[in-house]
Amino acid sequence: MSSKLKIAIIGAGSIGFTKKLVTDILCVPELQDIEFALTDINAHNLDMGRQLIERIVSVNNLPTKVTATTDRRQALDGARYIINCTRIGGLEAYKSDIEVPLKYGVDQCVGDTICAGGILYGQRNIPVILDFCRDIRDFAEPGAKLLNYSNPMAMNTWAAIEYGKVDTIGLCHGVQNGWRQIAQALGAAHQSEIDFICSGINHQTWYLDLRWNGRKVEKDELVEAFERHPVYSKQEKVRIDVLKRFGYYSTESNGHLSEYLPWYRKRPGEIMKWIDLSEWIHGETGGYLRYSTESRNWFETDFPVFLEEAGKPIDVAKRTDEHASWILEGLETGRTYRGHFNVKNNGIITNLPSDAIIESTGFVDRFGLNMVSGITLPEACAATCMSSINVQRMSVHAAMTGDVDLLKLAVLHDPLVGAICSPDEVWAMVDEMLVAQAEWLPQYAHAIPEAKRRMSKSTVATRDWSGAARREIRSVDEVRSETAKKKEAALGLKPGA
Repeated sequence: MSSKLKIAIIGAGSIGFTKKLVTDILCVPELQDIEFALTDINAHNLDMGRQLIERIVSVNNLPTKVTATTDRRQALDGARYIINCTRIGGLEAYKSDIEVPLKYGVDQCVGDTICAGGILYGQRNIPVILDFCRDIRDFAEPGAKLLNYSNPMAMNTWAAIEYGKVDTIGLCHGVQNGWRQIAQALGAAHQSEIDFICSGINHQTWYLDLRWNGRKVEKDELVEAFERHPVYSKQEKVRIDVLKRFGYYSTESNGHLSEYLPWYRKRPGEIMKWIDLSEWIHGETGGYLRYSTESRNWFETDFPVFLEEAGKPIDVAKRTDEHASWILEGLETGRTYRGHFNVKNNGIITNLPSDAIIESTGFVDRFGLNMVSGITLPEACAATCMSSINVQRMSVHAAMTGDVDLLKLAVLHDPLVGAICSPDEVWAMVDEMLVAQAEWLPQYAHAIPEAKRRMSKSTVATRDWSGAARREIRSVDEVRSETAKKKEAALGLKPGA
């Protein structure tokens, strides 16, 4: 067993994100003489990730050890920290998360948290998460921590803590992204001028208290700031409307937020009123599926370029605000880090259930993660979170038991699905999704033949619908050209200059 501190990254074939996390960690001097153990089931992607990380280590003349293996247990052997970046079922399964619900009128932008797609994504993830946890208990250091970046965040973290019995922290960057937006909308010289308290559940976290250089920012000031902003006023219509009605800004993007609520995507003719197509994240139908597909194709084609870019010296000033490196720095050096983490509630938020996975403020240092407790959400914010928590709980329990009836009830209680579909439509939709994803759903193997039989006799009407705002997948050349144009525009250059 290596004497170095060992960090295992499961799903290291998520190449761009793995590169970002590793580069951040290597910005910490005390975290350079360590081992990164990369693992993935896709040997090709894993090898590309290994090449990138080895290049970074070599160019910066670091003592870091890099290993790569498709044997997960070998990677986990002796690891103190495990980072999960997996996407179970890949883009093939994800495609059915988006396209099957469209046949029943459910138009999702991302579909990876709740809604029909997110619930089925959780069914694929949870059995694998439990496999990870078993191997962590058997092979990693005693007390090893799992840092989970994979969606559906709440469901995965819930399963890992409650059933996997592994010390798990769920991590997302929605809070940081919203913080940047608020600072820009208000006109702050730097986002550090804005201090805040943020709490809720993943992707439905709320900025409960905002301070600009110590001065409290009230609702009306924030509404006015967003409505006059030349970009956000167009891109964040759902978030601004929720801010006006609830009194609090949500962390999550326009597209994501629109699919967690029952009000903005239930009537096809009104969806365009609430979304913006300048970027996928603002509400485009299946936007993240398109973006992910284009990114994969581009990375495959332009890998030599990415490898060359990895050959630049690490710039500590460009360390990102992804939580992982800051958590590891706090735990290993004692330097305190304040961030927002997904953990079991246990009274942290007073008006949400104790078993729920919440996302809220905490501090990390040598003594571990310490959450700020005793937070009470405004009633409307709590009610919206509760709708999702109830769906998440049923979804986790269904995934653990292979209970098809409970799975269907979870989908039926989803806010957006329930606003669109009848019970018969939900039952038919879930059958179709189970059959389409059967190879990734071992806990439902017993139920697939009967689901197929019901499908063959179903009288539920479906439609051939691509959604209210679907864009075609662009070629690598088209993506490259649009990216170049955006860079030129940002630099104030004329096209082709």
